Amino acid sequence: MHDLDRNEDRRRGTYEFPFEFHHIDTTHPRYVMSYHWHVEYEIIRILKGRLTVTLDEKSFTADPGDVIFVHSGILHSGIPDDCVYQCIVFDINAFLKLNSVCADYMQKIIHQEIMVYHHFTEKQQEIIQAATAFFDAMWKHPDGYEMIVIGQFYHFFGIVFGNHYYLDSIPKARRDYKRILQLKQVVEFIEKNYSSPLTLQQLSSSVSMSPKYFCRFFSEMTHQTPMDYLNRQRIEQACFQLSTTDDSITEIAYRNGFNDLSYFIRTFKKYKGITPGKYKKH
Repeated sequence: MHDLDRNEDRRRGTYEFPFEFHHIDTTHPRYVMSYHWHVEYEIIRILKGRLTVTLDEKSFTADPGDVIFVHSGILHSGIPDDCVYQCIVFDINAFLKLNSVCADYMQKIIHQEIMVYHHFTEKQQEIIQAATAFFDAMWKHPDGYEMIVIGQFYHFFGIVFGNHYYLDSIPKARRDYKRILQLKQVVEFIEKNYSSPLTLQQLSSSVSMSPKYFCRFFSEMTHQTPMDYLNRQRIEQACFQLSTTDDSITEIAYRNGFNDLSYFIRTFKKYKGITPGKYKKH
């Protein structure tokens, strides 16, 4: 089995400026943040509504103005409730090559000697202000925005260290670590095979569990059934294809694991509130 911590293995931004920005509202084809992970770090800010975030096995709700910090390799997802949110995915190694004076601090994060707090609220105003500055710069692209982004990221991490907004890293219990790896394994299996007809038996076999135990395990970890998660993945992929291609609804349905067009339309409407035809037009 290859390295499961490299689920999203692609370049973020450019080598000189490794920051990738996303603005996500209800029209975004991947509005629901499905379970995923990557070696890069991620910062999320909530502009409107609420986002229920799960980091590994822990869930919490973020409100407007809140900032979420996601460490490298953490399995994470987000369920929006009338939410508009933004994400910056970045390569933290950029801060090693830019300034050697600060490298010792950044190495503590990279080597997981410390874990930056995962949820910042209005109680940490300095953090929120720094994050607002680099998010707005990435969003609006004023002249010199790259300098603002890099400078405010340094400011952000300076506040983290100055105010001890971190935990001294605590090793995960062996059982918890194993469960997270198993969940990563089945999520990866679904990502690779969602376009094929998949049975509960196949999903449970991918992590060497009985179907009954697997259903309980998956529901405990994700708060949804395996088949519900699979169908959500298929619909998210279908949304992306409806938005970015001229392929017919029938083609997209079959390409994403639905052998029955009417079932695809019903499932699409269940998750998106509208039919695929209406989604494609707007």
